[in-house]
Amino acid sequence: MSRRRRNPRAERRPLISRPPIELDIDALALDGRGVGHLDGKAVFVHGALPGERVRAALLGGRRRYDEAETIEILRASPRRVTPHCAHYGLCGGCSMQHLDAEMQVEAKQQALLDSLRRIGGVVPEKVLAPLAGPVWGYRRKARLGVRYVPQKGRVLIGFRERQGRVLADLAGCEVLLPAVGRRFAALAGLIERLSVRDALPQIEVVAGDEAICLVFRHLKPLSESDRECLRHFARESGFGVALQPGGSDTITPLWPESQPLSYAQPDFGTHVAFHPGDFIQVNAEINRRMVPLALDLLEITPGDRVLELFSGLGNFSLPLARRGARVTAVEGDEAMVARAAANAVANGLGDSIIHAVANLMAPPEGATWLRADYDKLLLDPPRAGAREILPYIGRLRPRRIVYVSCDPATLARDAGELVHGQGYRLTAAGVMDMFPHTAHVESMALFVR
Repeated sequence: MSRRRRNPRAERRPLISRPPIELDIDALALDGRGVGHLDGKAVFVHGALPGERVRAALLGGRRRYDEAETIEILRASPRRVTPHCAHYGLCGGCSMQHLDAEMQVEAKQQALLDSLRRIGGVVPEKVLAPLAGPVWGYRRKARLGVRYVPQKGRVLIGFRERQGRVLADLAGCEVLLPAVGRRFAALAGLIERLSVRDALPQIEVVAGDEAICLVFRHLKPLSESDRECLRHFARESGFGVALQPGGSDTITPLWPESQPLSYAQPDFGTHVAFHPGDFIQVNAEINRRMVPLALDLLEITPGDRVLELFSGLGNFSLPLARRGARVTAVEGDEAMVARAAANAVANGLGDSIIHAVANLMAPPEGATWLRADYDKLLLDPPRAGAREILPYIGRLRPRRIVYVSCDPATLARDAGELVHGQGYRLTAAGVMDMFPHTAHVESMALFVR
């Protein structure tokens, strides 16, 4: 008989007063919950894995499914591991730490393939080997919630609790860069000394290869004493400190006065400079492997005419140009386009990349870049996908398309249109584990006309 294990984190959580249930877990949902059935109705169970039998407390239900929390594991899966973080189960930042890392990637790969088939009606001819890297201390960009709690007389820093909008009381974070993830107590002590401790809701962590910047969002003006306290912390810790009184365009360095941030792309001899409020991929190792894969799938050769949409700061366009392509890079954020152009010049590629500003959710019919001829296309859209631009892609008819996605559902939807509506084949697709221990699924797909 298997040894029974109790889940103390689950037992600490108040549950609806209903009799516990026992059920076998058959599958894993995309968000990391186990899926079982009771009286023919699906039950999504937090903390349960396929192959396990669990005792669970019902949290509530809907017409088509119920939700539950694991109380006791009656038969454990061999793929179960002990969560590395003491706050797992309480903090909402991670949902898969109880699965071994290899199974997490397998689950994400299956979620991608299921979405492609179910939503898009497509199956890739080849499944790409997953891109995986370090699973701890990988996150170089994150927004930490901050809250001063008068009843406790101290500041909480971290992420929201898994269930609810309350900020979890965290001592640290195992997926953040250790330089920050192990400094929560020091950060809390710093904020407790500020006069605006009750009006400082967020710290944004942003790291380049050589420097880390902490952006303090504040809803009230800082006193000179506050500023000096922050400067002292910056000098002692080695972090750059910036202030943000409003939107991201209000971010200004406090100390040091100049805070250059950048990351290298060693395979191409390029560097990408960025500002603290800019979008960058949070996992440096996966990004370093993702870019060469995209270029290899596109089969870039010197002289190729490449259109890159949602081009950002040049994460793909700089390597594309270094490989000899003539690149047209289109992005909706004007300030980011200006920084991308500066990056091209700084890397000696200013003559190889044409930059354009355009709202790709409502493309302008008369745009010059829409009237050019292209051999290949790279898409890296936000979570909403690229539905609005797909009709234009159909007219441009590039031979090869690489689609980098952060949402399998919108990728599947767009893949269905490219395959069934525009005459492309989905020749390859696979996942990239950009966010280990979370349910986020990043993927890449290749379409060939």
